[in-house]
Amino acid sequence: MAELSVLTINSGSSSLKASLFSRDGSRKDYAYGRLDGQEAAFERLIEEIDEKPDLIGHRFVHGGEIEDAARLVSEAELERLKKLIPLAPLHLPGNIMGLEYCTRFGVPQVACFDTSFHSTMPEASRKFPIPERFGIKRYGFHGLNYNYISKQLPALLGDAAYGTIVAAHLGSGASLCLMENLKSVDTTMGYSPAGGIVMGTRSGDLDPGVMLALSKRMDHQALTRIVYHEMGLHALSGGESADMTDLLKSKSERAGFAIDFFCNSVRATIGAYAAKAGGVDALVFSGGIGEHAPTIREKICSPLEFMGFSLEDKANRLNLRKISGKHSRPILIVSADEESVIRDLCLGFASRAA
Repeated sequence: MAELSVLTINSGSSSLKASLFSRDGSRKDYAYGRLDGQEAAFERLIEEIDEKPDLIGHRFVHGGEIEDAARLVSEAELERLKKLIPLAPLHLPGNIMGLEYCTRFGVPQVACFDTSFHSTMPEASRKFPIPERFGIKRYGFHGLNYNYISKQLPALLGDAAYGTIVAAHLGSGASLCLMENLKSVDTTMGYSPAGGIVMGTRSGDLDPGVMLALSKRMDHQALTRIVYHEMGLHALSGGESADMTDLLKSKSERAGFAIDFFCNSVRATIGAYAAKAGGVDALVFSGGIGEHAPTIREKICSPLEFMGFSLEDKANRLNLRKISGKHSRPILIVSADEESVIRDLCLGFASRAA
C-alpha cells in the first residue's frame, strides 16, 4: 500500500496542535495557543493546511468503557462520544469540535483514545472503594503520550526499559504513570481528568468531604466550573496564574508556594509508586512543564537521592534527553509526540482495510 497522508489533531485543554504527515514522508506541525480561541484556531488550521489528507486522526481524551486504541468515526460512534462529555467536559467538546470542523475534508476520520493505554492496569489500580452499583472506575489519561514514551524507552534504556518506570506528563493537565514491562499498571488521573496531582486549574485528588461541603454552597454547573477552571495552581497562587511559566517568572510569595506545592505533589507520587512497586528503575519527564522547566525538575528530583536519582545540572538546564548524573539511575526527557501515535493508528486502519 502506498504511503498515505495523515492529518493529526490534538486539541488539548489549553491549546490546539496538529501535524500533517505527507505522502513524501515530511511532517509539518501547527500550533495555536489558548488566546486564539478554539473555534478560531480550527478555522486557522483548516485555512493553513495546503494538502488534502487521506485520513484524519483525532486525539480523544476519553474513550469510555471500550478498550480499543482507536475507532473509525461513524454517525453512531460520534453519538457515543457525545454521551461521554460529562466524563471530560474540559476536553471532549473540543475533541468533537475537531471532528465536525474536519468533515469538510470529506475523508475518513479516526478517534484515538487516551484511556486505552491504561486498560492494562490491574483491578487494584482500576477500582475505587465505593459500591460497584455506581459503575464508576478509574480510566487514566494522557495514554497516547505514555504509549509514545513506552515505544522510545527500549532504544533509550535497553533492558532497563522493561523494568519499573515512572513517567511524568507535566503540563496544564498533568499526570504520572507507573509502567512495568512497558505497560501501564497505575496512573494518577482516575475517573476524570480532574483527579490525581495538582494541575493548572484542576485540584487533583481531594478529600471527598471537601466536595460535599462545596456542593452545599452552589449548584452542579457552578461547581463544575470551579472544579475545572478555578482550582489547582490558579487557586494556590491566589489567582495570579495557572501557567507555570508565569509562576516561575513571578517574585510573589503565592507563586512560589504554588510551585512548591506542585513539585511536592509530583515527588510524593514518585515515592508512593516506588513503595508500591518495590523501587523505580528510571524516571521520565514529558509535557510542556516536564520538557522545558529545569527548575521544576530540580525541585522534584533533588530530594530523591535516597532512591538513587540525581540530576546533572548542566544537562538539566539545557533540557537534554538524558539529564541524570554520573552515578544516578536514568532520568530522561522524552518530548511528547501524541501525533506520531495517532498517525500510526490511522495507518493501521488503512492497512487493514486495504
